[in-house]
Amino acid sequence: MNRLAIRIAEPDAGPSGHAETELNGLAIVLDPSGAIYLPDSRLLCVSDLHLEKGAAYARRGQMLPPWDTFATLKILGTVIARHNPSVVVSLGDNFHDRRGSAEMPELARMMIRDLAAGREWIWIAGNHDPDGVVDLPGTSLETLTYGGLTFRHDPKMDAGAGEVAGHLHPAAVLMRRERGVRRPCFATDGRRLIMPSFGVMTGGLDLRHKAFSGLFETAQLVAHMLSQGRVHSISYHRLSG
Repeated sequence: MNRLAIRIAEPDAGPSGHAETELNGLAIVLDPSGAIYLPDSRLLCVSDLHLEKGAAYARRGQMLPPWDTFATLKILGTVIARHNPSVVVSLGDNFHDRRGSAEMPELARMMIRDLAAGREWIWIAGNHDPDGVVDLPGTSLETLTYGGLTFRHDPKMDAGAGEVAGHLHPAAVLMRRERGVRRPCFATDGRRLIMPSFGVMTGGLDLRHKAFSGLFETAQLVAHMLSQGRVHSISYHRLSG
């Protein structure tokens, strides 16, 4: 579904680069890394890490740079240090395939253990990794209801207000100086929020793609675009068609 791409990490602008919104009446901080933070419940959520993607492609004979897992975990560590959450939710497609968590290098496994120390860690199952994780801290779930929100990997058309989902890797295009600027984005209309992919070696799907049809009230839909360590909030009607 998503075009293969390498997402180069943007400069870290720190807390000043974030945006704020509300979902089902709850305050949400949109971090320029692609994570969200709920200050009232001290919950941090990321989606679509796709760890060990390079290794998965190598097993199929297609060589990609092997550093994706360590680069993604390094960025995640920076975000966790910034917000110091008590709960971390990884919203599915945590690994690129079923073998990823079992065959992940021990150094990467140690990095995750360090990040999870002293926190509650939830792995939501995704379509790439439906079996959960192997020998890693935390709890594996299909869906999590927490703090007034429902966290799942694949958005459900009939979900009530307060759904946080991933899977679709939303991206948006804005025309600037007669050229289109395409960036990953958070997409939300105040009732549902779909997360951008957090992994450094992931692609994106344009917010105007038919896969998003019916998921949002477009009059209220905002694309919170990630660029140069900041979040730029753009109304849906201003995006390039």
